[in-house]
Amino acid sequence: MYFREVDLIDVNSINWKIRFDRNNQTYKMLINICYLVITGLIHSEKVGDKKLMEFFDDQQMSSLYEKFLLNYFKKEHPNILTHAPQIDWQIDEGIDLLLPKMKTDVTLEYQNKILIIDAKFYSQNTLKNYGKNIHNTSNLYQIFAYVKNKQIEVQGKDIEVSGMLLYVKTSQSIQPDSDYVMSGNKISVKTLDLNQDFSLIKEQLDAFVHDYFLS
Repeated sequence: MYFREVDLIDVNSINWKIRFDRNNQTYKMLINICYLVITGLIHSEKVGDKKLMEFFDDQQMSSLYEKFLLNYFKKEHPNILTHAPQIDWQIDEGIDLLLPKMKTDVTLEYQNKILIIDAKFYSQNTLKNYGKNIHNTSNLYQIFAYVKNKQIEVQGKDIEVSGMLLYVKTSQSIQPDSDYVMSGNKISVKTLDLNQDFSLIKEQLDAFVHDYFLS
């Protein structure tokens, strides 16, 4: 009923070069999604089958990826507490005003287990070091800091805290798929293939829940 006075237009006549300001900034993401749907752009890393989404910058795509994961787990696993809280630095002395905020992308809590997921949307998921592929060091430090500070926060409560770096799959020959135990906490580095049928994406995300909370 809200759109009954709105006329239909030819989508081919739309001028997508819109100038956004503080009066219409809230419509930017919605208009970008409309552009994505209408033009049929699919984010693919396959050689020779890649369409560049210039209308979306990396920051927007990263934010969209984070929100997708957060809302997927909320909808599909309502029995699990799904949120994106901030983790406090567990400092012994001093004032933490200059310390960076530890804002999680996705945190899943079920019974006595917590899984902190840090979503990563990059064109390359590993780095080269003397010709060898290695994990992104800063990303590992980040998720390690999240997990260890959270573990100290809940100490004495018999709660197990784990962490996961979840990258979007790219065309690199080597894709992260590793599990580690670091100072008593499980840290995983995984890859999610978004260039496949949604049923397979769902299967992979559900497997994370099963492996961490139900196995």
